[in-house]
Amino acid sequence: MAAPLYPIGLTMHASDLLLFTPSGQQGPAGWLVFQLVAVFAIIYFLILRPQKKQQERHRQLLASLQKGDRVLTSGGILGEVVHLKDDEVTVKSGEARLIVVRSNIANILNRSVEAPSKPQ
Repeated sequence: MAAPLYPIGLTMHASDLLLFTPSGQQGPAGWLVFQLVAVFAIIYFLILRPQKKQQERHRQLLASLQKGDRVLTSGGILGEVVHLKDDEVTVKSGEARLIVVRSNIANILNRSVEAPSKPQ
């Protein structure tokens, strides 16, 4: 017969956890729910919310794409927009013309960000 993997007398059961809760509280279930809500809130505010904002900015960038814009694709190709379709963009890069899926346009390079006007 094999020896137990833990020393005899040092086991802990779920009922032993109730000894560590202050009186008048729900026990470990209330604490567990609080921890789960806190972890979800942290994940939402640190990961999901900024990702949604970034996706919205990228969607607006793609919607404002025009002929003549100098663009950078997600594959690293620099070129000028020659023709636009619903979900395709024809980009002239050097002597070549490439058809790129619109969602693969990473950035528009020739647009200048307007500085907010200062009150005088």
